Amino acid sequence: MGNFKDLRDWLKKAEALGELKVVNEEVDWDEELSAITYMAAKQKASPALLFEKIKGYPQGFRVLSNILGSSLRRIALSMGLSTDLSTIQMIKGARDIYKNPIPPEEIAQEEAPVNENIVLGEDVDLYAFPAPKMWPHDGGRYIGTGDVVITRDPEHGHLNLGTYRQMIQSKNEVGFYVSPGKDALLHREHYWKSGKPCEVAVAYGIDPALFIVGAMGFPKNVSEYNQAGALKGEPVRVVKGEATDLLIPADAEIVVEGVSYPDRFKKEGPFGEFQGYYGRPEDLTPCIEVKCIHYRNNPILTAALMADHPSCEQNLFFSIARSARIWDDLDALGIPGIRGVYSVPAAAGGFGMIVVSIEQLRPGHASQVATLAAQCPGGAYNSKWIIVVDEDVDPTDLDQVIWAMCTRCHPPDDIDILRNTWSTYLDPTKNPPEERPYGAKTLINACKEHKHLKVFAKRTLLRESVYNKVKERWNKFGFDFLPPELHTFEPQDRQG
Repeated sequence: MGNFKDLRDWLKKAEALGELKVVNEEVDWDEELSAITYMAAKQKASPALLFEKIKGYPQGFRVLSNILGSSLRRIALSMGLSTDLSTIQMIKGARDIYKNPIPPEEIAQEEAPVNENIVLGEDVDLYAFPAPKMWPHDGGRYIGTGDVVITRDPEHGHLNLGTYRQMIQSKNEVGFYVSPGKDALLHREHYWKSGKPCEVAVAYGIDPALFIVGAMGFPKNVSEYNQAGALKGEPVRVVKGEATDLLIPADAEIVVEGVSYPDRFKKEGPFGEFQGYYGRPEDLTPCIEVKCIHYRNNPILTAALMADHPSCEQNLFFSIARSARIWDDLDALGIPGIRGVYSVPAAAGGFGMIVVSIEQLRPGHASQVATLAAQCPGGAYNSKWIIVVDEDVDPTDLDQVIWAMCTRCHPPDDIDILRNTWSTYLDPTKNPPEERPYGAKTLINACKEHKHLKVFAKRTLLRESVYNKVKERWNKFGFDFLPPELHTFEPQDRQG
């Protein structure tokens, strides 16, 4: 399908794939829009939903939800990959893309589509956009869900893009919630400690490349603009802000600029989060005083529903992207024998479970891999279950993973726990809530016992020659479904 210039170009390509549904019936921003999204996303590979008419808003102010959803094809489109790849092939492809970052390109103010409308000062009104209230007990309307929050590292000057929730507080104030340890929080606190306010810009209508990198964690000296350029295959166009010194996405639909002050806090939350629970209870949270709004004519607000699987917007794309990051981290650490990595989409937003497939090459190999996958930069945040399996197990097939756990893991010897690891305020298992940033990780060795590999029970496998013979004649046997794809066969040296 080729690269895409912006969200509107991406929508055309998604429509050509049959992956976009335009909803022309009027919908209410108050819970109804999110209910439609939640219900539609329960289908396998559900389409992106473009809502054209929002109750109480003029024609042309639109909302896009279920942006990537559970569609591998839309994720592939967004990452510049072929749309017919398997999950593990997509993970391998994402690894290659991230190795070729492309810095952003700054353009002139008048060339930026996001500058078609600029609102300043007293005219700023965040309620001008159809921000949805997602869940019954949400603390308010969340304009920021499918967003990127842009801050600058005050020490080194790197621009960071992160996806964080943002609740409207007033016509010119929006919440600035950030989980502990995230880059935007570190930047914000650095400015405040220096006695300075923190400049912030937020893009609310973004193309999926920015959304994907905003949800990921990259090294502190790497700008997500560069990684988004890698996904798009060309530089992200940026333009200098009107009210801040930040570079904002020139082709975004909506961008706000403002300042966060160390003494400006307001109550925020709760919010229905990616685990399928309401997150942190209502609490005082920093906010951003919005000084400028940029928006295109007929703007599209990108809204990412957080919910239980598979209705959670982030699960599948985050799984692909995070799996690639963890695999790269293990390679960078010099760990041999990695055959596959999978961050499981259904595991609380793609965070909670990591499966690594390895060829065991030495004593302690599986234990080493489990520990490093649990604590490497790509895997450390909020992961709870780290499972290592042998190379004959597809890490993306949970039936195979569970089979390995039940036939190769001896619980007294093969399960360990890491305590006081990096977690999140959004984890409902830790109470009282102030304990939540400190989590724990379970390491499960579901590999054949290395010291007894030679005598471990042999697995029952088909001969590849017999499989191919049956596959060729499959239709003649009267089956109305495709033959299963197998990747593991009886070794040649045991045939005959």
